[in-house]
Amino acid sequence: MTSPRTEFADPDEQPLDDRPAGTGLWSGDTGALHERTRRVLLELLKGPYVSGAQNPGLWAALIADETSVRSRLHELFLDLVIDPVDEFAFTRKVVTEEIDVPSAVRSERLTFIDTAMLLVLRQLLLAAPGERRVIVGKDEVYDSLMIYRTGDESTFLRNLNGAWARMSNRLRVLHKVGDERFEISPMVRFLIDEDRVRELAATYRRIAAGEDGGAGDGDEGSAEAVDPAPDPDTTDPDIPDPDTSDPDTTTEEDAE
Repeated sequence: MTSPRTEFADPDEQPLDDRPAGTGLWSGDTGALHERTRRVLLELLKGPYVSGAQNPGLWAALIADETSVRSRLHELFLDLVIDPVDEFAFTRKVVTEEIDVPSAVRSERLTFIDTAMLLVLRQLLLAAPGERRVIVGKDEVYDSLMIYRTGDESTFLRNLNGAWARMSNRLRVLHKVGDERFEISPMVRFLIDEDRVRELAATYRRIAAGEDGGAGDGDEGSAEAVDPAPDPDTTDPDIPDPDTSDPDTTTEEDAE
């Protein structure tokens, strides 16, 4: 009598696949990776990152089969970046001068307020060195952004709420941990590099002081490129004059 096969809705709840590599998962399967390795590879490609805290099973699979995952990503001109301390991993475009590397990323639009909010979240994260988790309230972040308000309060609040939703749902750098309390993902450190942070911060200070005409209501802000799955070729953005720039911000994300 054949035992019924157990189905698992959540990949993290599945037992480790102990079948030999190269064993097909279905009729006609020519893949060579274990099932769990395939799942973590897929999550990395979907982006923006794989978290050990959120997906311990996938994280264990990644660490156990890192060489195979890295090899498969290289076949797509992507590199694997792993932070073993905070336990998250993401992909980015391979950097080399030996060949012309094709892009495996797509663009998403972010507003001025989106970028300003990213900078605030990054500052809050770095202001708590050694802390395993950094928890903030929405009001705390919103108050830090009030200096960019140039229009009526309702419009500005709408733009703040839109930016907050994108931080939570699209970039996944905010995770709800209680009523009105959110944890900042360590991944936010990698969205903008140190040199660009200094340049952006200086520009935003000028905007806040009114020297650049202001762009605080979001849709008329400056252009800024960030990357939830960082690509060194696309994480070096420019901020044009907010009065003349495209109203949106571009972010690059690894294509699914």
